[in-house]
Amino acid sequence: MDSLKAEVEELLYNNAEDFKIAKVLQADIKHYLENLEESFRTSEGKDFLVQHTRKIDCILQLVYKVALRAMFGNYAPMKNSLPIAMIALGSYGREQLCVRSDIDLMIVYKEIPGYNTKAFIEKILYILWDTGLKLGHRVHTVGELLAVSKTDITIKTALIESRFIEGSNFIWTSTQNVLQQIRHDNIEGFIQEKLQEQKEKHQKYPLTMEPHLKEGVGGFRDANLVFWIGKILYNVDSIKNLPDTIIPEHEYRAFRIALEFLFRVRSALHLVTQKKEDQLRLDLIPHVASLLGYGHSPKELIRFSRKVTESLKILRLYSMIWLELLTREFQTNDTTGNYLYPEQEKNDIYALLELLVAHAGETFTAHPTLLQALLNAERPERLNKKLYQCLGKLFYQPHIYPVLKTFSYARQLSYLFPPMKRVVDMPQFDGYHTYAVDVHSLQSVKHLENIRDPFIQSLYQALNPDERAMLKLATLLHDAGKGRKKDHHSVGASLFKIFASRLGMKSGLIEMGETLILYHTLMSRVAQREDLHSHKVILRFASHFKTRKMLDLIYLLTYADMNAVGENVYNSFASKLIHTLYLQALDTLGEEKLLDETAKRVRKEHSLKRSPYFLKLTKAQQEKILLIPSNLLFLRYTPRQIVEISKEAFDLKSYTFSLQNREHLSIEIIRKTPINLGYLLAKLSDMEIRHMDIYKLFDDTKYFKIDFEEKVDPEELQAIEQIIHDSFVKKGSLLTKIPVIRPGEIEIDCEHSQNYGALYLNCQNQKGLLAYVTETFEALGIDILTAKIYTIKNRAKDMFLIEKNGNFCHNTGTIMKKLTGE
Repeated sequence: MDSLKAEVEELLYNNAEDFKIAKVLQADIKHYLENLEESFRTSEGKDFLVQHTRKIDCILQLVYKVALRAMFGNYAPMKNSLPIAMIALGSYGREQLCVRSDIDLMIVYKEIPGYNTKAFIEKILYILWDTGLKLGHRVHTVGELLAVSKTDITIKTALIESRFIEGSNFIWTSTQNVLQQIRHDNIEGFIQEKLQEQKEKHQKYPLTMEPHLKEGVGGFRDANLVFWIGKILYNVDSIKNLPDTIIPEHEYRAFRIALEFLFRVRSALHLVTQKKEDQLRLDLIPHVASLLGYGHSPKELIRFSRKVTESLKILRLYSMIWLELLTREFQTNDTTGNYLYPEQEKNDIYALLELLVAHAGETFTAHPTLLQALLNAERPERLNKKLYQCLGKLFYQPHIYPVLKTFSYARQLSYLFPPMKRVVDMPQFDGYHTYAVDVHSLQSVKHLENIRDPFIQSLYQALNPDERAMLKLATLLHDAGKGRKKDHHSVGASLFKIFASRLGMKSGLIEMGETLILYHTLMSRVAQREDLHSHKVILRFASHFKTRKMLDLIYLLTYADMNAVGENVYNSFASKLIHTLYLQALDTLGEEKLLDETAKRVRKEHSLKRSPYFLKLTKAQQEKILLIPSNLLFLRYTPRQIVEISKEAFDLKSYTFSLQNREHLSIEIIRKTPINLGYLLAKLSDMEIRHMDIYKLFDDTKYFKIDFEEKVDPEELQAIEQIIHDSFVKKGSLLTKIPVIRPGEIEIDCEHSQNYGALYLNCQNQKGLLAYVTETFEALGIDILTAKIYTIKNRAKDMFLIEKNGNFCHNTGTIMKKLTGE
């Protein structure tokens, strides 16, 4: 700055033109702004803003000097003799000017004949505009100030933050006298308007993962409001100078640390965007965090965002407490009965918790004195039996959201609900959620207790008190497992189990809650991403919720969870899809056997996904395996076996097979080219079949496994191999004798499932039986999806699962006649 002053002095001495001096100032300002990042890295939050403010002060003071020379030449009067003063307003007046914020300047003067003050003011403004500064200015006479302050509360607010920059001390003294009048003018009206203004800004800018650092909840305007009202009432120059009875030292220390951090965040945001930007958008977070010294890893970005949210909540808490103390005598009496106050001389954590539980039958807003009492309450280091008992009662109350909100505002959520400690203030960078995890969880409870859909409300009303309590706890903790390396569903279910046990919940309810949390995203995912007309999809979903009660509960949790994500997420389209899934799942509840089978397959899939053999496959290959239609393949084979079978099929052109002949002969065939299975079985009909599996895989491939009762001589293996080769080229039948099957030994079930029919055979085991059945199916164009062949005590007990492709259920009479020979 000294070099700039010297350069300007030299230009003045040489009678340089005003425009040339303005260009020098403009170049200095540009160089200064381009190098701000370097000075930012080495300064603290408020210190950086003060340094920036002082720089602007210096520029304005030089402009005043240039204008003075331009107007008076070598005959310039003393500054005090000119009835003009330059005064900083707003954040500039508070010495909190951010780098891309407007510079709010007021020029105050007295109209005295002979001084030509208006021309002098115009000269100052013209030079300032030539420098390129982003200026917001006002020009008033001293006598106008009081009247102007009455026209708009924003103007009055700016005026009470006035700070002298340059000019006449006499004018500044006169201005200060008027400012005193302004400060005392209609104090109550000013306070009421500012509080209403704050309320509207909070509604416009709630605390989301993209917070508005200036106008939003916990932003600078909250801190400014404490200062403005403190200035009006006590004429202090900073919040710190307010009486200790209002702002204790320990509270101010926490507040100041949070404020300093947010000062740095806002400054970094301006530097990154190169403009006046006060909303910390998700796309800007990596750049802002980097400028503040954070790393680029997801963990570092979460740490940064978490601290931003934490700091905003701290500012919100203390500004609420202090504003209530500052404005208490101006507040109208609470006639609505909506505020809940702490009871006198009962401010330990037990008494406060009991008070909140007692009022959870109604909706209320915690008074700031209650928040302060919770903040300062004596408490054990950890939750004890008495506190757990009290918390257990809470979940049986009709309206627990106001209680949870109170805990959150008072920064007690982590203490009272240890499972949530890791997720308080935790951001969710998934492009889906609007709020941090803890806020989203509380919003979920709010929507659960305020259901707008009549049908879903009827499901909620049908729950008994134990079920409602469990559902509320599951809703609160459904995302408590986030922020870990393991899947948050399973971690959350474990956290729920432990905490619910300590609250004294019954084991049956705890199991229900675990299931809900383990699959809490399943309903929305299936409804919005999968085919709801696929019976297989519905069965897979319903296999996790095998009772009407569990379906009701997951429906309720999904409704609450989706509504809490953000505006218009649970819209009419989504609600219709979820309702359709719910109704479709209800229809499957009677299909207990299929539900059990599907549930077992789902468990096997989970095991498969963790298998190292599966993880080595490409994503496309993994997807193909998971789409194999046969449940029995997944139930009968290990993850490694499933992968090995699939690997054989991935690049198959025609067919492949293998023989094992240890304890018994076993044939495995994987084919894409059609096989004459009747021919193969007829050629091998002299050997007793113990078991046969047929599974449809993917890409028109099928897997066959035929186990025989005995092993064969090694020299016969070559002949069997030739028979298998011939089965892919031979046509027609080799059967010379038709097996005897009576009508009562066949059962055809076309309602086995929506997509599959079944044929059950229970008859005497006979030579060529399987060959005959498979030939009959092939002749009718019936595709066997899965075959389960089992023989016991000379009785064949076989099951064939058939795709409903039009040739099975429409030909049941023909099938019966063909198989029975009638």
